[in-house]
Amino acid sequence: MKRAWQRMLSGRRLDLLDPTPMDIEIEDIAHGLAFVARWNGQTLGDYAYSVAEHSILVEELFARMNPGIDLRWRLAALLHDAPEYVLGDMISPVKAAIGSGYGELDARLTAAVHLRFGLPVALPTPIKKAIKAADTVSARLEAEQIAGFSKAEADRIFGKPDLVHTRGLTIRLRPPAEVRAEFTARYQSLLTALSG
Repeated sequence: MKRAWQRMLSGRRLDLLDPTPMDIEIEDIAHGLAFVARWNGQTLGDYAYSVAEHSILVEELFARMNPGIDLRWRLAALLHDAPEYVLGDMISPVKAAIGSGYGELDARLTAAVHLRFGLPVALPTPIKKAIKAADTVSARLEAEQIAGFSKAEADRIFGKPDLVHTRGLTIRLRPPAEVRAEFTARYQSLLTALSG
């Protein structure tokens, strides 16, 4: 049988077909996501817009759109794309072309990530929908600010964002090391608040 595991910088070996929570470390997630480009790298600027940067924005939007929400759901929002630290970020048309295999890998990795960080394997439907809503608003902001979409085109594809939730949010493309550090700091901040 061919090798189905990947060695992480932490030294962990993550089996993609049978991932266990013990082989998942936040540092590996933060590092991997900071180097995975969204929009297939088709963004303006000198640095790719990473999945880590996107995840930070989604968590911020989720918190704004759901004031007073339990902190563990904010952690779930931050980690909503965590499997992409090993799977990469594939645009929807590619996922559709690959078929159910990608979804199955993603679901197994998501379950292991959730168990590792004290979240339920399957998020409650209202939480999953709320994270998806924040994810869509993030994509809308990204489309216009860094992916070359006109405002009208972005509104048509992703919907018009509520300015109350997006006020003051400007996407800044930054070096991966800086984004990795912020992702890790956001995780630590949520973890500290959860255990306090």
